[in-house]
Amino acid sequence: MTPPVFHRYVALGDSFTEGVGDADASRPNGVRGWADRVAEELAGRTDDFGYANLAVRGRLMRRILAEQLEPALALEPDLVTIYAGGNDLIRPRVDVDALGEVYDDAVGKLSATGATVGLFTAFDPGSGGPFARLRGRFAVYNERIREIADRHGAIVLDSWRMRPEHPELMWSEDRLHLGPLGHRAVAIEVLDTLGVPHDLNLSDPTGSLGDTPFRAGKRADLDWVVKHAAPWIKRRLTGKSSGDGVTAKRPTLEPI
Repeated sequence: MTPPVFHRYVALGDSFTEGVGDADASRPNGVRGWADRVAEELAGRTDDFGYANLAVRGRLMRRILAEQLEPALALEPDLVTIYAGGNDLIRPRVDVDALGEVYDDAVGKLSATGATVGLFTAFDPGSGGPFARLRGRFAVYNERIREIADRHGAIVLDSWRMRPEHPELMWSEDRLHLGPLGHRAVAIEVLDTLGVPHDLNLSDPTGSLGDTPFRAGKRADLDWVVKHAAPWIKRRLTGKSSGDGVTAKRPTLEPI
């Protein structure tokens, strides 16, 4: 089959899509991320490529859809990726079925434009770590994602089934966001699922990714609680968000 060529790519979502955990001071909002990497590969296949990234860290699903859906439709993309619901899933209470209903409606609107739409499943939190007790909730959410994709002809970008050889290398110091290598792994998954040829791999012969920021051990666990877990809990208790004051890093279609 002839590999697809996309001309107008729009990415929607939260910190995962914005690129948090993959710091790059030269980029808008100071982050790069998997979506930028995907856009870079897609741009090499056509002379008229444009890329917009509307994602904002900390956003819950309903706010993502309220703020990003209509602007995305107005850009008339031929490729859309969206991940929404991750921040909802880690709240104390969430109605996954209700989220599925609003997500289904939004994906229907995106698919009706004729664009290729890619939906992400949530990562498997595993049987250990801070979100292990929510593993069943994540699995139910993912099944809803697969149902929505089937209904609207969307493709599934399957984070749940990603099984890297060294998963600890994929994550940033905060243990919540992907690190540079994790973002590269997701970019590979997206491009492979789309059927787009690329040269990305998980090797790092030049050392450009640096040392993995993830650290293990009791001292590292204590540091994580102080630097990351406690501030996250404080934001939840005070109704604040990491995305307060943050705007989309690429609100319009531009070359990359």
